[in-house]
Amino acid sequence: MSAPAVSIRNLSHAFGALTVLHELSLDIEPGEYLVLLGPSGSGKTTLLSILGGFLQPTKGEVLIDGRDCTRMPPAKRPTTTVFQDYALFPHMSVGANVAFGLRMNGVAKAERARQARETLALVGLEQALDKKPHQLSGGQRQRVALARALVMKPRLLLLDEPLGALDLGLRRQMQEELKAIQKRVGTAFVHVTHDQEEAMALADVLLVMQDGRIVDQGDPERVYTRPSTRFSATFMGENTLIDAQVTGVSGTTATLQTALGTFALDRQGVRSGKATLTIRPENIRLGATPPDHVSLGSGEVVESVFQGSYRKVAVRAASGQHIVLKLPVDVPARIGERVEMHAAPHHIGLLQE
Repeated sequence: MSAPAVSIRNLSHAFGALTVLHELSLDIEPGEYLVLLGPSGSGKTTLLSILGGFLQPTKGEVLIDGRDCTRMPPAKRPTTTVFQDYALFPHMSVGANVAFGLRMNGVAKAERARQARETLALVGLEQALDKKPHQLSGGQRQRVALARALVMKPRLLLLDEPLGALDLGLRRQMQEELKAIQKRVGTAFVHVTHDQEEAMALADVLLVMQDGRIVDQGDPERVYTRPSTRFSATFMGENTLIDAQVTGVSGTTATLQTALGTFALDRQGVRSGKATLTIRPENIRLGATPPDHVSLGSGEVVESVFQGSYRKVAVRAASGQHIVLKLPVDVPARIGERVEMHAAPHHIGLLQE
């Protein structure tokens, strides 16, 4: 296995008495597209600023290719940053904007012009070489900013909410282009966003942050389907949360008791005690349980409300307790109907925090 492109070791940062990053450790692999996802104040932009050299951490180390870059200024470290506002020079042509970093590094005029043309071709804008930024659309200016960063051939490219200023349709288009460009150049990308759909569309590795801590990390499908924490279960979109009690563990089989009934689930590392089950709306089914699914119990529908992307359904269990489920919109859960719920085992998350 190759050495990490970036290693973050026991990183903490404080603004005065307020600690915004708490003892973070993380490896970023070569060619990896890492997305930092979290709400405002979670520490993701602070972490990006430390990686770029714009902030020095209160504690910890940043190693790039094994070299300690913790105190190294932005211009000296092998990173470049693409900002949300693009920060293009309005008086310069697109080609001059892209070549600006090369010019500052003393690259000859003919060579920097060649590299600027090649990099603009990479982002599909070779025809815009002599235009000014104001003559381009928002999406095109974003690609110029990307080209200006890539022409420096960084070991690590940092993107600070680069699609935030674009409208929804253009944002979706640029997501596809960003991912394709990253795969072509093979550079490790670190991308900050608070948009869950954007994060899942782009990430090889998704890192969920809360209050300056990493609360979940993995491939997007795993983080979405089987989150590691209650926070990531709810922050990553709508989720059904069911309180449970692990009443017995035999090998990897856990027996769970819920208000809807008792069932078994195959999981590694489960212990007796309290637990929470998490299931995304699209993964719950009603009706007789197939052999390859897990029965979640049964109950009477007492409320069914269409919520647009899902249906909110309250079910009264035999105990009289009401359990709120979030179901696919096409599931016809009718008030007064008795239903049995089930899901595929790999779609059921089990949390013990």
